[in-house]
Formats: sequence, structure tokens, C-alpha cells
Amino acid sequence: MNRIKVIVPIAMDEAGVANRAQQLPSDFVRPDFAPTFEAVRWGAALGDSYHDTLLMDWTVFQAGVVAEEEGYAGVLIDTVSDSGLWPLRSVLSIPVVGPGEASFAAAMTLGKKFSVLTMWPQWFPLYEKVLNQHGWEHRCASVRSIDTRPDVTELLEGKEEVVFAKLKAEALRAIEEDGADVIVLGSTTMHQSAAYLQGELPVPVLNPGQVAYKQLETLIELGLSHSKKAFPSPEVPMHANIRKGWY
Repeated sequence: MNRIKVIVPIAMDEAGVANRAQQLPSDFVRPDFAPTFEAVRWGAALGDSYHDTLLMDWTVFQAGVVAEEEGYAGVLIDTVSDSGLWPLRSVLSIPVVGPGEASFAAAMTLGKKFSVLTMWPQWFPLYEKVLNQHGWEHRCASVRSIDTRPDVTELLEGKEEVVFAKLKAEALRAIEEDGADVIVLGSTTMHQSAAYLQGELPVPVLNPGQVAYKQLETLIELGLSHSKKAFPSPEVPMHANIRKGWY
């Protein structure tokens, strides 16, 4: 069995973690894989500021640093910000995948330009970071939001009637006004809207958590992981001290 550690970047209770785990239903997961969602123990609340992005990078790194020692076959980061992605690749030999990198790369194989559709503009810097890191800005038609404060634990449950219509309207603007031919959801917390939008829009809609998860399954099956030339290991690792840094 290939166990996959899925790190939720916001501290929350079991119910909140269960809501996020619904993005990977049992029939979506291959029989020989077992994803386990685990929230960080402390840290950011909303990812709405550079304060929060720093905490997300650090706490995701803390949560994943010993994943290989724990027997996991891979690590999936449950945020399009790809928090802690490159630092984790530097200390782990098992593959580590982030939804931002994975879904943006997939979008570029499906169309010429993609737009990121998100909940509120406070998350724009998260996408700018990933786009700038990879030099993909020229393939992004736009980043659009519905200017609605997100709920990172209950997600979109009970808000479908209002939120889904807003997302559809903004996605159509991205397609018609910005030239997007692929839509990427800007958060794994938006996964409940993916099927609706795919049925309503004339272009592919990427659910980032699912795209990233399938990429990770494929890497594990192929026996591939990130290059240690690109992500060299530290000469003096501090795993024990990092783990002691829990708050």
C-alpha cells in the first residue's frame, strides 16, 4: 500500500479535515493508494497576508519533514500556494507535489491561456508567487475573484446557490474578456464547485487538489521523484530540532 500524506496548511478540527478530504472520494483513489489528510498543529488562519504565508510555509514544512521516516510514499500539499513545497523537496527523497504547480502546468497542456478563479483578492499573492517562481505569468490570462470571504473549514457547503452562480459569472468574464481557454480553481477549498462549473463552462475546469493528487500517484507508480540536483539536501539536516519547534 502506498501511503500518501496530505498536509492541510490551516490548523482545524477533525470535521474540518474531513471536509477537505472529500475532494478525494474513495472511487477516485487507486486501490493500492491510501491518502491521509493531516492538518498542521498551529499557524495561519486564512492565508490572506504575507504573515500567513510565512506561517503556512513553516508549518507545512514541519508537518512533512519526517514523512519519509514515517513510511509515506509521497506528500501532497493541500493548498494552491504550494506552501513549503521546495523546502520539503530538499529534505525528502519521496515525491512532493503542490496543487499550484501541478494544476498550472496541466492547464498549459490543455490550452494556450488559463485564468485562476478564486474566492477573494487577498489570495492573489499566493498565485503570483507560484507563477513568478516558474516564469509562467505570460500563460496566465487573469486572476479573478468573486470577492467573498472563504470558509477554510466548512468550505462551500450551504453556500452553493449564491457562490456557484458568482463563480460561473466570473469564469465567463475570464473566458470572454481575458481570453482564458482553461479555468483553474484557486483553492482546494473550492473543490465542491468543480463539477458544477465543468458542466456550465465551455472550457476545461481544473480541480487543483485532484490534479495534484493524480500527478503524485503517477510519479509514485513510475518510480520518479524530484531531482536532487534541483533540490539538494542540506549538509547538516535539522529534523530533530524542526520537530521540537511545534507550538
